[in-house]
Amino acid sequence: MDGLGIVAGGGELPRRIAEAAVSDGRPVFIIAFVGHTDAATVAGFPHAWLKLGQTGAALQNLRDAGCGDVVMAGPMRRPSLSSLSLDRRSVAALARAGTRVFGDDGLLSVIVEEIERDGFRVVGVDDLLGGYLASAGILAGSAPGRDEEVDIARGIAVLRALGSADVGQAVVVQEGLVLAVEAIEGTDAMIARAGNLRREGRRPILVKGSKPGQEQRADRPTIGEGTAAAAAAAGFRGIVVEAGATLIVDRGATVRALEDAGLFLVARRFADPA
Repeated sequence: MDGLGIVAGGGELPRRIAEAAVSDGRPVFIIAFVGHTDAATVAGFPHAWLKLGQTGAALQNLRDAGCGDVVMAGPMRRPSLSSLSLDRRSVAALARAGTRVFGDDGLLSVIVEEIERDGFRVVGVDDLLGGYLASAGILAGSAPGRDEEVDIARGIAVLRALGSADVGQAVVVQEGLVLAVEAIEGTDAMIARAGNLRREGRRPILVKGSKPGQEQRADRPTIGEGTAAAAAAAGFRGIVVEAGATLIVDRGATVRALEDAGLFLVARRFADPA
């Protein structure tokens, strides 16, 4: 059971993991979800297309493929529970979970528990891909100024408060005003919404990080070149991410895109002073 099972959401990250595993001589099997996983993710790899809610089938496919480890990677749009075709395994898991399923991290923790219930070992993206976690420092552009540090502190405080309620991983602040918080729409859609609400004066800042006590194996905060492009298009001043908790996909391309647009990227421990 040395295979790696990849429960794939959208974006490039699931395929990056598959390619890295295969290059190391490890077999992989991808669980792809209709309407969520990109078709390019599974091209050339053993996989199964399933609908959300087919938990029993997903676990059976992973067992049949000889997977011992399972990783969950890539963003996934969360549907309403009433829209899912839940199998017996999913219904039983939700019944055990109770109200935890209403928060994003709570639901992901339930999924992790269900995978482990079948004897698989759930691993994190950072266990498989080295160098993706943001280290503390100024990663692009120049250091934020004093006024910008006020907005950053405000963003971190709001993000921590939201995280305690299991809501969102990102917030946009401009001159002390919270323009937008991330909810079900995802970071890029939130950035676009905040851009429409931008005021005159100092430009907005995106602050992104993990929730207190978050299940890090399932849903680490992530940015990439697309985040940089969205922030630039929305007229932002920069991005601040939580060091040691945030994944940066295509770091070189992301940094170049931010610097070309005149934006900064700073990673810091959110519990630390500026």
